[in-house]
Amino acid sequence: MLYIIATPIGNLGDMSARALDTLRACAAIACEDTRRTWALLSHFGIPRPAEMISYREGAEERAGARILALLAQGADVALCSDGGYPSVSDPGFRLIRDAIAHGFALSVIPGASAVNVALVASGLPTSSWTFKGFPPRKPGALRRFFADEKQSPHTLILFESPFRVAPTLAAAAEVLGERGAALCLELTKLHEKIIRGSLPELAAQAAAAPIKGEATIVIAGFR
Repeated sequence: MLYIIATPIGNLGDMSARALDTLRACAAIACEDTRRTWALLSHFGIPRPAEMISYREGAEERAGARILALLAQGADVALCSDGGYPSVSDPGFRLIRDAIAHGFALSVIPGASAVNVALVASGLPTSSWTFKGFPPRKPGALRRFFADEKQSPHTLILFESPFRVAPTLAAAAEVLGERGAALCLELTKLHEKIIRGSLPELAAQAAAAPIKGEATIVIAGFR
């Protein structure tokens, strides 16, 4: 069985008992950063598994082949990322696709997700939404990214580096105008902060002061 395990995005108290039991039981754990996952295991008193595999961007093909070999031998393997769900803006999709193609069983162990936390905390409509991961960095591509969403009625959710929040919000304000939005920082962590307002207001705030911490941006859809 391949277990897809969501891990905390900040607060370790969000780790579920089911996820912990699964990590204890698996013969191998594949993870984005073995050091961070080992710190998580240590925090909960979970012994190091027989095998820990670095499944990160750039090494997915090699690591994936090893994981598929373990599954073929009848081993249970857990896949986790540094926080949130594997394959959601983190490595994992290729392995999940290949495991299904080879006929291996898989089970998703639910947990924290910055996407859902930010959506609910934003106060914006939750009936339909679109998650687009990280937007392009180049100015022209970034404006086209938002132009593609201009007529969409769905609430838009995206991740961004703290170093890119200001230009991203400025581009969103330029293309989408006075839409309501929320800038969600350090979700579930000690210094969690959610700033709500119009896109121009948030863009001005981001430009005026340095942004710290992991950022999720939520933008109202077209009405």
